[in-house]
Amino acid sequence: MKDSRRHAVRWSRWWKGALLVGAGLSVLMAIATSVLTVVVARMVVTPPRRRAEDVRVLAVDLPRRKIVLSVTADSVVPGRYSFWFADGLGHARLGDVLELTTDSVTREILTVDFGNLGRARHGRFSGWFYLTPSDLEYPFENVQITTTLGPAPAWLIPAEQETTRWVIQVHGRAVNRSETLRAVPVFRAAGYTSLLVSYRNDEDAPSSVDGRYGLGDTEWFDVDAALHFAVEHGATEVVLMGWSMGGATVLQTATRSSLSDIVVAVVLESPVVDWVTALEFQAKILHLPRPIGSGVLAIIGRSWGRRLTGQAESIDLRRLDFVRRAAELHLPILILHSDDDGYVPSTASHALAKARPDIVTLEAFTVARHTKLWNYDPDRWNRAIDGWLDDHGLRPRG
Repeated sequence: MKDSRRHAVRWSRWWKGALLVGAGLSVLMAIATSVLTVVVARMVVTPPRRRAEDVRVLAVDLPRRKIVLSVTADSVVPGRYSFWFADGLGHARLGDVLELTTDSVTREILTVDFGNLGRARHGRFSGWFYLTPSDLEYPFENVQITTTLGPAPAWLIPAEQETTRWVIQVHGRAVNRSETLRAVPVFRAAGYTSLLVSYRNDEDAPSSVDGRYGLGDTEWFDVDAALHFAVEHGATEVVLMGWSMGGATVLQTATRSSLSDIVVAVVLESPVVDWVTALEFQAKILHLPRPIGSGVLAIIGRSWGRRLTGQAESIDLRRLDFVRRAAELHLPILILHSDDDGYVPSTASHALAKARPDIVTLEAFTVARHTKLWNYDPDRWNRAIDGWLDDHGLRPRG
């Protein structure tokens, strides 16, 4: 009997200990999940100060104008690209793929603009290609847009002939207005004056008080200021074009600006049409547990989450969902999106095109990835915009 009692006591103590350990582990896991959720939420709304250089440079042959790189999703895509290295202090322009093996890809070196490419060990691809309007060899002006936060620099590239029809180009998250230079030639050939703008927290324009992205929910105020600038300088009709997060921004501008009546059309390149879809996709790519993805949406979208992320205001994610708001749209919209985007899925773009086939034209690419459609196939990209302008009577009348 005594042995049985001792055995029962030992088991009781073991189970209590096991339960305490289990409870402790559960608490630790809950804490770890909460911390990771806050970290990811802060990353979503905080402008990055460094960009990861995820491509290894295996060899550089400057005399033969060749570079050998590691194989990544970006490094093997055909076309012309910017290649940043030395933590952004070096820049080259790379051309088509010359050779592809299992372990490496050899590409043509078009130019080395600055930095010592021969000493580079890592780098990253970008779709910019052009760095300043000087690369396009068009006349341009450096102008200042008066925003509520202060002056924001912009590039004004006038049409060849005087016109009252402008296009305002809006870049995406974590980049700057150089991203939009690729669209200047096709619009200039169509007779448009181009205004390439900066906006809060993009390192060119003034920072907001909180220094946080609004994912389009606040940046649109600066695009609205650009609309006022355009009107003050003779514009009577404006096409808004937005890239990636800039797509979310121009959709807000088109539906919330007091000058929305002069906006005649919208062009979206690799756009965020619905942030919930985009963020859930990115959480899946990062293999984050579903509770973390849901928690991130709650933190950035609820007023209580501001203390955790540093946001001055929470983000209205429903207001940024233009699949849900499709019935409110009335302007012609051209969407250019690659179905293998890898960053912002094209599912919401397809959903918007399906919901509003009367006004939305979707030009779906493959292979091109995120905001690199022009780089991959510039002829098709230009034809899509040029043909759409014709189809909708959007040629300037002078």
